[in-house]
Amino acid sequence: MPFLRVPQAGAKRLAATLYAYMFLDDFILLYPVYALLFAETGLSTAEISSLFVIWSLTSLLLEIPSGVWADVFSRRLLLVLAPLLSAAGYALWIAAPSYGAFAVGFVLWGTAGALQSGAMEALVYTELERLDAAGRYAAVMGRARALSTVAVMVATAVAAPVLAWGGYPALAVASVLACVLCAAVATTFPEHRVKAQGEEGPGESPLRAYTAVLRDGVREARASRPIRRALLLVAGVTAVWGALEEYVSLLAAGSGVAAYAVPLLVLLVSAGVALGGLLAAAGRGLTDRGLAGVLGIGATALAAGAVSGVAAGFFAIAGAFCLFQLATVLADTRLQERITGPARATVTSLAGLGTEVAGLGVYGVYAAASTVAGHGVIFAAFAVPYVVIAGALIMGSRSRPGAGRRPPGGELTSADPASPPGRSS
Repeated sequence: MPFLRVPQAGAKRLAATLYAYMFLDDFILLYPVYALLFAETGLSTAEISSLFVIWSLTSLLLEIPSGVWADVFSRRLLLVLAPLLSAAGYALWIAAPSYGAFAVGFVLWGTAGALQSGAMEALVYTELERLDAAGRYAAVMGRARALSTVAVMVATAVAAPVLAWGGYPALAVASVLACVLCAAVATTFPEHRVKAQGEEGPGESPLRAYTAVLRDGVREARASRPIRRALLLVAGVTAVWGALEEYVSLLAAGSGVAAYAVPLLVLLVSAGVALGGLLAAAGRGLTDRGLAGVLGIGATALAAGAVSGVAAGFFAIAGAFCLFQLATVLADTRLQERITGPARATVTSLAGLGTEVAGLGVYGVYAAASTVAGHGVIFAAFAVPYVVIAGALIMGSRSRPGAGRRPPGGELTSADPASPPGRSS
């Protein structure tokens, strides 16, 4: 029908813009070799580890403020600024390679990640909702995250010949160019922001507007049990596998394969992550019990593959990461569906904050456990949190009548009195 064509075309344009943005944002040729750059500059392992801590702490401290900024000012503007900050950091690494320059680069990179977190999800969901296409969110974000993973894989493959041809400067130039193009793409995002309670006209003080939006977002999260559950689900599902991904190469190296085969096993796991994003559309209709099953199967595959101690076990690990990425997109979708107020980026950033905190905890536990156990045992042990989350989902569905059913519209039903009208639990 003619009157449906404009919304459908708008949703397609939004999705295409998001796909291009996500691909360019992760098509960074410095990704696979920046640790080598640090080492060749003379940094010790302890110094390199401290850079990762600086990176994580920057994202942690700016997660909530950036979410509020996105709701107060412009989500699109933050998405434009983020890749430019990353580009500045990469350029600094090459222009003045030193611990100080690397640290500043990680602060810029961490700031960029914080600016994108919350703003991205809020902008996409709000625009799809405006076009009466919110039901496409899981599919759109799943494909976008899959393309992000593919970008990393392609960058990893391209980095080797570019490094051989032009060294680290060539990798930096390519990375900066990708960031600049990413920022240019971001300028084409549509944006229709709804004012939060307490916001007045253009003459209102920025501090007052900021405080009003922060209060509005925190109030919504505190008042709604479904939102609190969704926030915990996003953080719990995302943090563990997201942190473990940094150690996949070490697990591969310990499986007895030749050094040249380690990147292949890492790419296999990355392929699993990409597939998980693509499956999000098919998994949108899963109930709590269905999502619990996904996490349970993923936990079993992770543990089995990790303790196998052989390269073939990485097929199971890739399958586990596929299911965890699927669960991550679905958890994010549930959160977006439960948010009803205008402070969407602020509430979403609460999930990002929880993920960052939990991720730091995983890093700490992994470091401590590495003194007494091998990588395979540690990976298997981290399957336990997913079993716990799966159990909580099952118990929660039993305690809420109707939580395991879906009406014809596709939304989960709920008897939770804190649920907003028409929203799932």
